[in-house]
Amino acid sequence: MTQTNDSPQSWQWRVRSQEFDLRRKTLVMGILNLTPDSFSDGGQFADSGKAIEHGVSMLAGGADIIDIGAESTRPSRTEEMTPELEWQRLEPVISGLRAHHPGCVLSVDTYRGETAERALAAGVDIINDIFALRRSPEIARYCAAHGAGLILMHMQGTPETMQENPTYDNVLADIRQELRTAMDTAMAAGLPEQCIAVDPGIGFGKNLDHNIEILAGLEYLRLMQRPICVGASRKWFLGKLTGDQPVTEREEQTIAAHCAAVLHGATIIRTHNVKAAVRSLAVIDAIRAQSEF
Repeated sequence: MTQTNDSPQSWQWRVRSQEFDLRRKTLVMGILNLTPDSFSDGGQFADSGKAIEHGVSMLAGGADIIDIGAESTRPSRTEEMTPELEWQRLEPVISGLRAHHPGCVLSVDTYRGETAERALAAGVDIINDIFALRRSPEIARYCAAHGAGLILMHMQGTPETMQENPTYDNVLADIRQELRTAMDTAMAAGLPEQCIAVDPGIGFGKNLDHNIEILAGLEYLRLMQRPICVGASRKWFLGKLTGDQPVTEREEQTIAAHCAAVLHGATIIRTHNVKAAVRSLAVIDAIRAQSEF
C-alpha cells in the first residue's frame, strides 16, 4: 500500500468552483462513448438520447464525473473526425446531462483546441487530453480562463501508431518526464497546478509488460505531487492475462486492476462499469483510510 510524504495540496484537485479531497474518496469517472466504433461499447450510445440516459444512470449509480468522448482512440480506428462532427455529437449530450443534473461534473475527452474551447464555454468542468497538450497547447489557456480541470495523459505516438512497437528506456521514468513537461506547459499558460491531474495512459503506446509495470509502480508517479487518473477498463492486456478473454469478459480483471492501482497511488478511476467501481472502491477506500498518509 502507498505510504507517501506528499503535501496535502497534492491530494486536492480543483475543478472550477469545486475542490476534491482525494485522501477521503477515490473519484469514479464514468466513460460515456458517443462513437460508433469504440472498442468496448461502440455504437451503443451514438444516439444522443441513449447517451444522456446512460449518463444519468451512471450518475445515479455513484459516478463522480462523466467523461464524454466523441472520437474513438483505438489503434485500428478508421473514422475521419472533424471539429464540427465532434461538437455535433457532444453538444446535445452536454446540454441534456446538465438539464437532468445541473450540478454534475462533466469532462470532455478531446485533444482539439476548438472543441475544448466550445465545451468549456458550455460549462464543462474538465478537459481530458490524451495528447497532453502536444496537439493543442492552447487547451491549457482555455482551461485557465475557466478555472477548469485538466487531465494530461501520456501516449507514445498517436492512436494510429501507438501499438506498433512501443519502446522505453525506463517506462515509469519516461512517462514521468513527459508528463512533467506537459505540466510545465500548462502552468506556463496560466493554469494553476491544483487544476492538473495526470494519467500514465494504460494501453496507449504500451505493451503488456509496460502496463503491468505502470500499475505496480504508480508510487513513482506520486512524486509529481498531482492526482493520478488510471483507466484500465476492459483493455486488451487484461484479457491477455486471463486467456485471451474478449472485451465482454473483462469485468473482474478491470476491478482487480483498478483496486491495485488505487492501493499504489491512483486517485481517479476511469471506468465503463460505474456500479462495480463504486462498490469495489468503497472497500479499498476503507482500507486506505487505515493507512498512514
